[in-house]
Amino acid sequence: MRRVVLAPDAASMRAIAAEVVAPLVAPGDLIILSGGLGAGKTTFTQGLGQALGVRGPITSPTFIIARVHPSLGSGPDLVHVDAYRLSSLSELDALDLDASLDDAVTVVEWGEGKVEALAVDRLHITIDRAVGGEVDMADPAGGARTVTLLGVGARWPDIEAVSG
Repeated sequence: MRRVVLAPDAASMRAIAAEVVAPLVAPGDLIILSGGLGAGKTTFTQGLGQALGVRGPITSPTFIIARVHPSLGSGPDLVHVDAYRLSSLSELDALDLDASLDDAVTVVEWGEGKVEALAVDRLHITIDRAVGGEVDMADPAGGARTVTLLGVGARWPDIEAVSG
């Protein structure tokens, strides 16, 4: 259950979230986003949030650690977490993420190796930014990314078969 998609720009990153991932998610889903600084984790979450119809704006929760974006319709809330500053399981427990896990879609940036215990079934998304080449100063976060979707557990369908 693995799929690799190329995102040549930020709009494509948002589209992958909206068109490939959003149709698959349901309340209780855990998505773990991995990638270096500037990879596009928050951009991905923006596309997902827009597709889910949650209140925004969606910005990086680096200093807040976790932010809840309530649904503006009948869909699930979006819980957006940045685990970069978390260094222990007790700090993660203090966020009480499992209290909202069943009712919301939870997206955790920098969560690899930290939050897997929250759900047996989860979607790991790794975003790799192309190395080298010149940075466009008009869009320093721009550039192609490779997005790898890996479904873990029985909950996730065959991601390769999903159109988008």
